[in-house]
Amino acid sequence: MLQKIKDSAAYISRFLDREEYSIGIILGTGLGELGKAIEIKHTIPYAAIPNFPVSTVQGHKGNLLIGRFGNKNVIAMQGRFHFYEGYPMQEVTFPVRVLHQLGVNRLFVSNAAGGVNTNFLVGDLMVITDHINLFPEHPLRGKNIDELGPRFPGMTEAYSPRLIALAEQTAQELGLELRRGVYAGLQGPSFETPAEYHWIRVIGGDAVGMSTVPEIIVARHMGMECFGMSVITNSTASPELIKTNHTEVQDIGNTAQPKMTALFRGIIEKL
Repeated sequence: MLQKIKDSAAYISRFLDREEYSIGIILGTGLGELGKAIEIKHTIPYAAIPNFPVSTVQGHKGNLLIGRFGNKNVIAMQGRFHFYEGYPMQEVTFPVRVLHQLGVNRLFVSNAAGGVNTNFLVGDLMVITDHINLFPEHPLRGKNIDELGPRFPGMTEAYSPRLIALAEQTAQELGLELRRGVYAGLQGPSFETPAEYHWIRVIGGDAVGMSTVPEIIVARHMGMECFGMSVITNSTASPELIKTNHTEVQDIGNTAQPKMTALFRGIIEKL
């Protein structure tokens, strides 16, 4: 796998114009249009990158964007890969490995998530303070590659307290209300039953989705500083609000994009 990572990074590095790129962004369902706020220098389709998987989910454009966001150089993934698409965990998280190989040491991750906390409203932005890994396979399972990270990485502060504090400071400056909470990651692709929502609430989850957790685990394995944010796309406050579909998730993600764009830009400009 290490050689594949290096080969993919070598291809992408041709587009970096010998500049430093230390910030990576992963744009989730319905949030790919945040890429319009990036001053794009290069757009690379995933299909053109050696060894890269290809997005199969509606709303995930499948491009790597290289450019400026605010006052920083960034590499943004316009679409991600999910375990439910049939990819093994090593492929789901492969792009994060490649970003690190390119010099990225801070990873910003966004997603659309179901609101498990009954105080959350549709359209809320939730800063992820921790996660619960409910995936049936672990991205670090198998022989460890010492060059990438330790065999038993700690996850005590998977989401950077420093970046969370910057997010809250930025939100206050922008007049935005932020929620804080624990993100539970499930395999999917079916949405959760009311009983599963209740169970996730009991074990400490505030929001639930089908991504993010594997990416963060792999990023922390390599020592990257991580920040995660969820857009709450449905609520468990009543049985009617639980009902959702992928189109609704995309639509709500789209409406939240201006707030998330402003917040991400504000945080990144403070780094």
